[in-house]
Amino acid sequence: MLSEKINLNSNPDVTLTTYILDSSKEMPNMAKRPAVLVIPGGGYSMCSDREAEPIAMAFAAQGYNTFVLRYTVGADKNFEMPLHDAETALEMIYDRADEWNVLKDKVAVIGFSAGGHLAAALSTMGRVRPSACLLGYPCIIEEISDILAFHVPGLDKEVDEKTPPTFIFASSRDNVVPIINSIKYAAALAEHKVPFEMHIFEHGWHGFSLCTPHVCAAPESVVENKHASQWIKMCVDWLTDTFSL
Repeated sequence: MLSEKINLNSNPDVTLTTYILDSSKEMPNMAKRPAVLVIPGGGYSMCSDREAEPIAMAFAAQGYNTFVLRYTVGADKNFEMPLHDAETALEMIYDRADEWNVLKDKVAVIGFSAGGHLAAALSTMGRVRPSACLLGYPCIIEEISDILAFHVPGLDKEVDEKTPPTFIFASSRDNVVPIINSIKYAAALAEHKVPFEMHIFEHGWHGFSLCTPHVCAAPESVVENKHASQWIKMCVDWLTDTFSL
C-alpha cells in the first residue's frame, strides 16, 4: 500500500492522505480500481479521527483505493474554504488517476455529519463532482448551521439533475442531527430524478461510524448501534451495482 500525506494549500492542517493498494499480476482485474474520498465530520470545528482512517480501511478491504480529506475548520473560517479544499482534493484524484491506478469514472465521496454536508455540497455545488455520493447521518438543511462552526447553505435546495447517485444512512434516534436532514435531501433527489438509496435505522447514536468497538469507545454505544453497522455492506453492494463492478 502506498500511503502519503499531501498538503493541499498553505494551511498545514489541510491534507489529503492516500491509501493506494498494491497491484498484482495475480489480480489482473485490480490493475485500476474504483476510489472513495473520505470526508470526516466534526461540526466544521474539527475532523473526526473516528470517521477518517477506519472508514478508508473498510473500503480498502473491499478493493477500493481510498483518500482521506482533512479540510479547513474553525469558527473564524467560512463554508467556501472547506468546499474549495474538497474540490481541490477531488481534482487531484482525477488528475493523478493514472499514477494512483484509479478508475476516473468510478470515484465516490463519503461524508459523515458535517462531512456529509461537505460531500453533498461537492456533489451539488462543486466545480468538479464525484461519480457517486455516500452520506452518513448528514447535515443538510440550512437550519443545521445553529450547531456548526459557521453558516452553511441548505443543500436540499442545491440538488439538480447533475447530482450523482446517492446512498444515505442515518438513525431515526439521532439527537444531534435530526433525521429530517436526510429525509429532505432524499426528497430533493427524488424530485430531480436522481437515483438514490436510503436506510434509516431505528437505533443508533449520532456519529456511529463503523459501529465497532475500536471506533465506539463506550460498550453501550456498540450495543445501541449494532444494527446500523450493516450500512457498510449495504453501501458496498450499492456501489457495486452503481459502478457496474
